[in-house]
Amino acid sequence: MKGNESVSIWIVHGPHAASGSFTQDVHRQLQQQADAAGRTLELRECSNLRTFVGHVCAARNDDTEFVLLDPGELASQVREHPEAGLIDALDSLAAPYIEVHEACDAELEHEVGTHKAPLATVIINGNIGSGYRIGLGIALRQLGEVHRSEEGGTSPAPLIA
Repeated sequence: MKGNESVSIWIVHGPHAASGSFTQDVHRQLQQQADAAGRTLELRECSNLRTFVGHVCAARNDDTEFVLLDPGELASQVREHPEAGLIDALDSLAAPYIEVHEACDAELEHEVGTHKAPLATVIINGNIGSGYRIGLGIALRQLGEVHRSEEGGTSPAPLIA
């Protein structure tokens, strides 16, 4: 994050096997992508479910405009332990969120109509970096359209991903 600027996009990233690690290079590329769009980016890495849920809860602040959510190897724990509170944390987010996964079996389950669902889910098998770049691109596009709409431009176009 730069100076005293507010955070507009949070990345909440769970643990991954070595093949899907979130490298400094990926982080740098995402930071450049966000900077080019005039947005700030905050990375929160988590090694366990409790910390992951805590960071999702912390993303509820007023300055958060978007969340990229990647449970990584915690996805099975999320499914096995609904009492951990992730669903409630997601439901209380004011900002939209996008799930990013490196494998299709890591996707979180969402009961239709029951809880707040992600704006999009990005799964690029075996390439978490590309998944994050695509997810961030979708988030930046949505934020740009909302900003133009608020300034009196056209209303946001529906998102097709």
